Amino acid sequence: MSDRLPMTREGYRKLRAELDHLENDQMPRIEERIGKARSEGDLNENAEYHGAKESQGLLQAKINLLRDKLARAEIFDPAKMPKDEVAFGSTVVLRDLDLGDEEQFTLVGAGEEDYDVGKILITSPLAQGLLGKKKGDRVEIPVPAGTLNYEILDIRLGDDPPEE
Repeated sequence: MSDRLPMTREGYRKLRAELDHLENDQMPRIEERIGKARSEGDLNENAEYHGAKESQGLLQAKINLLRDKLARAEIFDPAKMPKDEVAFGSTVVLRDLDLGDEEQFTLVGAGEEDYDVGKILITSPLAQGLLGKKKGDRVEIPVPAGTLNYEILDIRLGDDPPEE
């Protein structure tokens, strides 16, 4: 089996709720569609039947993926992580040394990622390159698109506001 998948208790609950919804709401609806389509006769030319079977296969793949994530879950409490270095649950303020822009990322576990607001998976190449680094460090992070060069300006716990 693959490695453990870090996540918070909230992230675990979110994935568990999604799995429950897919298994207990969505899958029975698709099974009902298949049953109705099957009762209409010849399955060879029954587009509704074939569409429902395809939907069932896609849904089952998603269910299997969620089950795998939950089985590999390792629950972390971000409050117990180091506060002076980049760790799981940290919000990191960076200066892009190539472009001069400031960027902010929060390192989260599965089920909590939201790239639009800067919540990135702890398992991503960017997050892995930042782990263990301290405020003021300069880092070079190899990513599929090349190398990212950052200076760490601030590290906070979670989404806490910056200290004044």
